[in-house]
Amino acid sequence: MKKIVAEPYRDIDFTDAKQGAVIPLEAGKTKISIRLDNKVIDDFRAQVERAGTGSYQTLINDALVAFIQQRSMIDAVRQVIREELTAPQRSPRRTQRLESA
Repeated sequence: MKKIVAEPYRDIDFTDAKQGAVIPLEAGKTKISIRLDNKVIDDFRAQVERAGTGSYQTLINDALVAFIQQRSMIDAVRQVIREELTAPQRSPRRTQRLESA
């Protein structure tokens, strides 16, 4: 078995070194840690494999954005329906006069 020898001590000057991320983060994005079911991760990774390109994390982000947009659309439709149901009803005579004018 080969014996591994530690590298000799070197005097390294860190006075001009900058602390921070190696790769700057994209604007509008936040790095987080999240726990997801293995089934979820496996499914998104499989989608990327089938496509032959992409990132499973981007797909997860896109799915969450689509969910938010769908939910806000449903909320908007519900609001319109509520407003229509609570709006004063026009009489049929008035409606007929307006259409014939």
